[in-house]
Amino acid sequence: MRTFLNLFGRSPFTPLQSHMQNVADCVHLLVDLFDALENKNYERVEKIAHAISEHEHIADITKNDIRNHLPKSLFLPIDRSQLLEILAIQDRIADCAEDIAVLATLKQLILFDSFKNEFKFFLHKNIECFNEAQKIIQELHELLESSFGGLEAEKVKTMVEKVAFKEHEADILQRQLLKSFFASENQLTFVTFDLWQRIFEALASISNLSENLANRVRMTLEIK
Repeated sequence: MRTFLNLFGRSPFTPLQSHMQNVADCVHLLVDLFDALENKNYERVEKIAHAISEHEHIADITKNDIRNHLPKSLFLPIDRSQLLEILAIQDRIADCAEDIAVLATLKQLILFDSFKNEFKFFLHKNIECFNEAQKIIQELHELLESSFGGLEAEKVKTMVEKVAFKEHEADILQRQLLKSFFASENQLTFVTFDLWQRIFEALASISNLSENLANRVRMTLEIK
């Protein structure tokens, strides 16, 4: 089995991409989580939340392995601190997914018809934004081969702009969702109202962090 040091010798991005896949495993389960919640299958909600926590734990292990084995003296195509910053943003996305999963299990929540559709649009738009950011991380090998320049760098810059647009769309959907949600406040207890608001905020953080991640890669291109 190749060690992390062997992987870094080949490319510093292989472990980073591996960690991003762990993060994606967390984020993508959120769709199943809220499908189960919509159907009031609270036992399944608990199981999916547990699975998200397990994937987040695996992401933490991968993150720690990368930090512990990232060479300090070996030549890296980008600055060590830049790579660690990208890793940290990825890690925060996994944390957000786990936070959402925990919030969804604190009480048997109901996805009311009055804001259900807006919530689904918002959920999927945040995941779309994350998926676009993941594509950028998957593109890092090609960037390395092109020495962070040329057509490949221009391609990635376009991908970064797409992430920013998806995040903007998520912001608009969040405002629409909040209008419908606030109009439904009489249906909700104070605790339920607070839980849903915290879920919305954590979801919004996924697209915000995805945009931060994309911009961090773009800054790396500009530094190069």
